[in-house]
Amino acid sequence: MRTTAQPDGSGTGARSAAIAVLESVLGRHRTLEDALDALPPLEARDRGFAHLLAATALRRLGTLDAVIEPYLRRAPPEAVRHALRIGAAQLLLLGTPPHAAVGATVAAVRALPKGAAFTGLANAVLRRIAADGAAALDGLDGPRLDTPDWLWRSWHDAYGAETARAIAEAHQREAPLDLTLKPGEDAASWAERLGAEVLPTGSLRLAAEVRVPDLPGFAAGAWWVQDAAAALPARLLRVRPGERVIDLCAAPGGKTAQLAAAGARVCAVERSPERAARLRQNLARLGLAAEVIEADAATWRPSEPADAVLLDAPCTATGTIRRHPDILRLKRAADVASLAALQGALLANAAAMLRPGGRLVYAVCSLQAEEGEGAIARMAAPLRHDPIGTDELPGLPEAVTRGGFLRTTPALWPERGGMDGFFAARLVRP
Repeated sequence: MRTTAQPDGSGTGARSAAIAVLESVLGRHRTLEDALDALPPLEARDRGFAHLLAATALRRLGTLDAVIEPYLRRAPPEAVRHALRIGAAQLLLLGTPPHAAVGATVAAVRALPKGAAFTGLANAVLRRIAADGAAALDGLDGPRLDTPDWLWRSWHDAYGAETARAIAEAHQREAPLDLTLKPGEDAASWAERLGAEVLPTGSLRLAAEVRVPDLPGFAAGAWWVQDAAAALPARLLRVRPGERVIDLCAAPGGKTAQLAAAGARVCAVERSPERAARLRQNLARLGLAAEVIEADAATWRPSEPADAVLLDAPCTATGTIRRHPDILRLKRAADVASLAALQGALLANAAAMLRPGGRLVYAVCSLQAEEGEGAIARMAAPLRHDPIGTDELPGLPEAVTRGGFLRTTPALWPERGGMDGFFAARLVRP
C-alpha cells in the first residue's frame, strides 16, 4: 500500500478538485491535463494531491467500482460516485489515514450541489470500506477490471494472454522518470548526483515523485525528460553530423533534441503553436539549435530533400497509459481506425521528403498493432523496409521483433519499472 503526503488544512479542497477532474474526464471527455488546467487556483500541495487522487481513480476505476457497488442500493449522482471512488482510492490504494479519507471526502460531498442529501450515504459506504481494509480487494482481478474490454482483447490478440496481463499489471503503477543526457555528459556522475539508475540503453531513471525543475542539471540543460523507450526511435535513424533531418510532429522536443545533439541540421515541424512554443523553450534551455516550423506535417514540404525523416505519428497513445491513465477512459476502438488514414497520409508525405537513399523512421507510442505493424503493411509509399538489428539496442534485444521492428511494452524490464509502449520501423527510399 502506497503512502503519500497529505495536503495542508482539511483537505476538502483537494478532494473537491479531484471530483471536478473526474467529472471533466469521465463526463465531458476532456484529458486529465486539460481538466487539471481548468481547476480554480489551488495551493501547489492541494493541486498535487487532487492530481494523485484523480489519476489513481482513473487508473483503478474498475477495481474501485467493484468495491463500491455492493454497498449501493441505487445509483447515486455521478459526482457522488466520483467522491466514493476517490475515498476508496485513499483507503485502499494510497494509505491515507481512514479518519482523514472519510472525513474530508464526506465534507467534499457536502460541498456538492444538493450534496448534503448524500453525506450519510458517503459516510456509511466509506466507513464500511475502511473497516474491511485490504480485504475489500480480495478476489478481485484488478488488471482485468481496470482494462476496458476492447484493449484487453486487442492486447491478447497481439501479444498473447501472458504479456497482455503483464501490460495491464504494469498500468497499475505510476511510471518512473527517465532522463536523456546530452552527448558528452558522464552518465555515472549524473546518476550519483541525481540518485538515479543508469539503464542499459543509457537513459537515467529516477523515482516518479520528484519536481523536475528542482533537479540538478535542469537549468543548465544537461538533460531532458524522455522515457527510455521514447529515446529509441531517434537512435534508429542513425544520423550523422551535418545531415539534413526533418522531425515531424516534433513537440515536445525530446527527439528533436537527440537529433540536434547528434550534429544534424534539424527542421522540426509542429502543427500546434502552443506545442511549438514549448519545443522552442526546451531547445533554448538545452542550448541546442533547430529550425522550428509551425505547419501540418501531412501537407508541408521542405525546400530541399532530406537525408532522414523521423515521424512520430499521432496515435491512440495506449503505450503511455502509465503516465496518462485517462487514456483508458477516453480512447475507443473506433479511434484506432480513424487514425489510420492520418497515419497513412503522414507516411506518404514523409516519404516524399526524402532524397534517394534517404532514411525514415516511423514511430508511434501505441500498443495497438493496427497503428504499428498494420500501418507499415498498409503503406502505399515506395519505401523499402530496413530491419532493425538486436545489436542496435544494447540491453534490450527482446524489443526487436522477428520482422525487424522495434516493439516495446510496459511489461518489459519489470524489475526496473517497465517502459512506455512504442513501435518503430526503419524504412529507406530506393
